Amino acid sequence: MSMEKIAAKALRTTTVAWFVALMAGLWAFGMYIVGLYGVGAVTGRWDRWNVMLPKGHGYTPGDVSGNLALGVHLLMATFVTFMAALQLIPDIRTRAPGFHRWNGRVFVAVAYAIAGSGVFIAFTRGAVAGVYMAIGNTLNAVLLTACATQALRLAMARRFEAHRRWALRTFVLMLGVFFYRLGMMLWFTAHGGPVGHTKAFDGPFDIFLAFAHVLLPLAVLELYLLARERGGPWAALAMAGVMAVAALATAAGGVLAVVGLWLPSL
Repeated sequence: MSMEKIAAKALRTTTVAWFVALMAGLWAFGMYIVGLYGVGAVTGRWDRWNVMLPKGHGYTPGDVSGNLALGVHLLMATFVTFMAALQLIPDIRTRAPGFHRWNGRVFVAVAYAIAGSGVFIAFTRGAVAGVYMAIGNTLNAVLLTACATQALRLAMARRFEAHRRWALRTFVLMLGVFFYRLGMMLWFTAHGGPVGHTKAFDGPFDIFLAFAHVLLPLAVLELYLLARERGGPWAALAMAGVMAVAALATAAGGVLAVVGLWLPSL
């Protein structure tokens, strides 16, 4: 087997491994959202919305617009965890193009809703995790809106290769909150506690993660696209190594989040 084929296979295998780990973590996150917030809304147990969110950021009696924005944000997050990743599966695009198109339209609408509701919550209720996180989330919302618009525009123009690249960027940006939780759990576990973290979320690690949960996954995606489309076999092998690390980190972070964050709150 030639070096080109070995490199391509390695990159494909590690990318699939990362995607499987991501799907498992996302679906666990989705079940947590449904189990905590969804059950609370259906049963009228609005106090469940305040189990994890600090005072003033969960369900607040009398704050109709804030509660509605939070509800929309949580509902859109549920779609992302269960449905958004299906847009990336080639077999679905090939065998069910109608589903791909309609799910894609919802995908873009959800991107706008997540960005808009997230910014509204941040500016009306204040920063949940400090001012740096508010800035990072605002950056995420701006980038998410721009990428979703590009993905939609290119799909309508039937420029599907370019559309897929922008759709991937949109997908990665949609997962900012998910990556934030994984990054925090990995860091705290590796250091045996909240090293670099303060209650005001202005410690060195807090500042790093406020921007890294948006920019780091996006940077990895850009490197992946370059290695796949323009790089030679050595670039593909190097990227396969990066994806292998990403797969392990995603799997470990997902398990830690399930055990340390999501299950205890249900």
